Amino acid sequence: MKKIFVAITMLLSASLSAQSLQNIPVKPSLFNEASSPMQERDMAISPDGSLMFYTIQGNQHLYSVIVFKKRNKDLTWSSPEVASFSGRYGDLEPAFTSDGKKLFFCSNRPLSNSGDPKDYDIWYVEKNERGWSEPVNAGPAINTAANEFYPAISNSGNLYFTAEYEHGVGKEDIFMSAYKNGEFQKSIPLDTAVNSKLWEFNAYVSPDETTILFTSYGRKGEMGGGDIYMSTKDASGKWKSAKRVALINSVKLDYCPFVSFDQQVLFFTSGGRYEIPKSFDKPITYKELLSLTNAAENGSENIYWVSMKAVLESLK
Repeated sequence: MKKIFVAITMLLSASLSAQSLQNIPVKPSLFNEASSPMQERDMAISPDGSLMFYTIQGNQHLYSVIVFKKRNKDLTWSSPEVASFSGRYGDLEPAFTSDGKKLFFCSNRPLSNSGDPKDYDIWYVEKNERGWSEPVNAGPAINTAANEFYPAISNSGNLYFTAEYEHGVGKEDIFMSAYKNGEFQKSIPLDTAVNSKLWEFNAYVSPDETTILFTSYGRKGEMGGGDIYMSTKDASGKWKSAKRVALINSVKLDYCPFVSFDQQVLFFTSGGRYEIPKSFDKPITYKELLSLTNAAENGSENIYWVSMKAVLESLK
C-alpha cells in the first residue's frame, strides 16, 4: 500500500510540475520567472511545482539571500519574497527532498543564535503548519571546518555536496554521505568518472541516484570558465565517464544545474549567453544606458532553462 501511495504522489507531483512550466524551450533561454537586473542563481522547484526558491547575490557576492515564489491558482507565479529562514546571513543553493518536506541549503550563519558568521555549512528547514522551521545544521558528519556547498538529496536520504577536502580526488570535489539508521555517515568522494584532479562542483543528482549533472573547470576542450557535464550509472551501479553537455555550455561559467522533479526541465546558472556591447554606433544616451543597466541580461548571472529531452538527445 505504501508503494502505491508513493507512486500516486509522484505521479500527481509530476503532473502539477508540468502544468506550472509551459512552453519549455529546446535551446537554453532566459527563465523569466526568476530574472531581474540583479544576480540570480541556483534554482529549486518543489516536487509538486507549487514553490520556487532561488538565490539573489549582490555584486562581488557581497550578500547572498534565498527568495521564493508561490504558484497561483491560475498557474502564474507570485512576486518574490525573502524566505523566512534567510535574509540575515549568507544563504544560497536551496534543494528540496523528493517528498517536499525538507529544504536543504548552504549558510555561513553561526551555530547558535549569537556570534559572527562562520564558514559555509549545509543546513535544512522542515515544512510545518507555519511554513518552515528554524534552520537545523546537518551535523558533524557533513559539516567541517572547511566550506560545504550545493546539497543534493536522494530518495534514500544520501546527501551529495561540494567541498575542498584533503581526502578528495582533486582541487575541489563532489562527495556523498550515505544516510543509514537515521544518521549521515562519513562522506566519500565520487570516483574519477566524475571527479578529476581539477575542480568539480555544484552537482545535481537525480532522486534515484542514476544521473548526475555537475560543473568542472579546467578540463580539456571546455568552452569557457567552467562547463556542465553529465554522467549516468551503468548496470552495475558505477558512474560512467562524464560527457560535456555542449548544448547548454557557453564561453563563461555555466553551473548550478537542477532538473525538475518530473524530469522535464533543466535549469542552470550562466553569465555568458548574451553579448553586452563594448562600444556603440553612436553616442549612447542616459536613457538608453539606464535601460541597458536595468535589463535582466545586463552582464549579471541569470537562471536559464531548457528541455531535458533536448539535452538527452544532444548527448546521443
